Amino acid sequence: MLNETPHSDQMRARARAIKEAGGLDAALMNGSFPAHFETTLSEGIVLGLLKQGVRKYLAVFGHGSTDLGEVLRIYEEEGVTRTFNFRNEVAMAHAGTALSWQYGEVPAVVTSIGPGALQAMAGSLAAASNGVGVYHLYGDETTHGEGYNMQQIPKPAKGLYGRMTAIMGESYVMHTPEALRDMLRLGTNRVHHSTKAGPFYILLPLNTQPQRVLVNLNALPERMRVAPSAPADDAVFSEAAELIRRHDRVVIKAGGGCRQNPDHIRRLAEAAGAAVALSPGSTGVLPDDHPQNMHVGGSKGSISGNFAMREGNLLIVIGSRGVCQADSSGIGYESAEAVININADLTDVTHYNRTLALKGDIGPVIDRLLAALEGAGGVDSAARKPWLEACLEKKREWRAFKAERFATPPLADDAFSKPVLTQPAAIKIVADFARKIGAAKFFDAGDVQANGFQIVEDDRPGETYTETGASYMGFAVSAVLAAGLADAPQYGIAFSGDGSFMMNPQVLIDAVEHGAKGCIVIFDNRRMAAITGLQEAQYGEAFRTNDGVPVDYVQLAGAVSGITAFYGGDDAESLKAALSKAHAHVGMSVIHVPVYAGGDERGGMGAYGSWNVGNWVDDVQRRWREQDI
Repeated sequence: MLNETPHSDQMRARARAIKEAGGLDAALMNGSFPAHFETTLSEGIVLGLLKQGVRKYLAVFGHGSTDLGEVLRIYEEEGVTRTFNFRNEVAMAHAGTALSWQYGEVPAVVTSIGPGALQAMAGSLAAASNGVGVYHLYGDETTHGEGYNMQQIPKPAKGLYGRMTAIMGESYVMHTPEALRDMLRLGTNRVHHSTKAGPFYILLPLNTQPQRVLVNLNALPERMRVAPSAPADDAVFSEAAELIRRHDRVVIKAGGGCRQNPDHIRRLAEAAGAAVALSPGSTGVLPDDHPQNMHVGGSKGSISGNFAMREGNLLIVIGSRGVCQADSSGIGYESAEAVININADLTDVTHYNRTLALKGDIGPVIDRLLAALEGAGGVDSAARKPWLEACLEKKREWRAFKAERFATPPLADDAFSKPVLTQPAAIKIVADFARKIGAAKFFDAGDVQANGFQIVEDDRPGETYTETGASYMGFAVSAVLAAGLADAPQYGIAFSGDGSFMMNPQVLIDAVEHGAKGCIVIFDNRRMAAITGLQEAQYGEAFRTNDGVPVDYVQLAGAVSGITAFYGGDDAESLKAALSKAHAHVGMSVIHVPVYAGGDERGGMGAYGSWNVGNWVDDVQRRWREQDI
């Protein structure tokens, strides 16, 4: 068996030239790096991705990725790329999603063939659902058809993994190495899409990875950049302005797509005299204290957010897909007579009936709309005053309700046989601590997430990352790992239920390995409380959503060298003290907080909308059929 070959020497020389020149483009400019040369498909992919700015790889290597791994070894030794090894492909996919979402550093996730690739693909649902660009590189069966390959799908057909990944997003099987240019062009169109980004899957057959190919670096595509756009027709903006002027109860539904345009949302809300109802993933788009911010609206929602959605007679939807939880399965806008929808995606912008579709990017579309509104004389502020006062009163009611829930003392819990903090009180304490130290908040799926987006009081996007697109258990604890991968890391706090934490507990080892600093707070209620509550609300009984197995999470987490674990206690002062100790630890820390689960309504934040599930289906669907929009 050979170690480094003459080809390895050539590859190392190329990597060294890139490093010494300060980048691939600089190396091409100064002539130290030839634009035309022969190499393997694996190195061609690494160089092609590098041209798009991808220099970080998250990997669980296997027999389906050894050739690619060898390229990455040499390029890392020469200081051009970084590769981070993980222990679980789902957690790795989540960490890659967070690295791209939070820090804007698009990575490549690398797995072998078979189960590892399927696990990473499952984890990529979070990226697909939240519009986050990530490259995924998976091993694949050989192209010669010599017989079954180990870990391929055992079926006599070709390209099956490619077909599966294509359903999740965009996919390319590298059957022919010369297709490198086409693959990279399609890849950047998906990963770097300005409004509809997502994962791009590169399937690498075991035998084509080391195959030699002539590469023309000048011909490989750079990162896609497209200028923002807006409709060219002035008439549609005049029509939209007239709709706003004519309706006296305007509500803006700010979806996750608004995260990049908070100033535009504020200016439009103020100019239109509109109340703003947020989606779970758009907290911070309008500052929490802004009088027109009605907080989250939807199936879980809030008193104020759902009031604004229900009573508004003109709906302005911005950057939203109309997800069931965000619009109460389509029946959240009972009084809406017309819709203005701003979205760059044709399907999303025409989601509702009676819609004036302003297809384009949020920023330039709102700029044009504001100009049209000003040109038409603006809105009658006096006519808007009763609407905004009514909404503000509901916001006061919501805040008073929240304060009451946060002040609830520890409640006696059957599972722990003692009084423990309620989940709203505990989440509020941790969220306030995160604000105090400038930490990013990551929310896992389930009851912690549902209560969390009702509780957080963000003033700007990026303070909270709540994975409501796929609601993937284990996302938050995996996402804090991105702090160990990023160029400029931020302290992060994962808000995780006990079930979500146990989906990916091996992240503790990865966190130590990669030097991530942050904290995982485990809100332990010994059950799937979100589903328990749903079962009880619909059928009056819980079924198989809890267990009788106590876990000492402090001992479990403390068994990992480099992790410091604390018991969060059963009262507010104990939890605050544990948070301070955890923050002082240089590395990742874990705090275990028992929280109440039971029949006392003070144990949760409540729900204020509708949802097309369980025995609510007939009523929700009947109301949806009767609704005009």
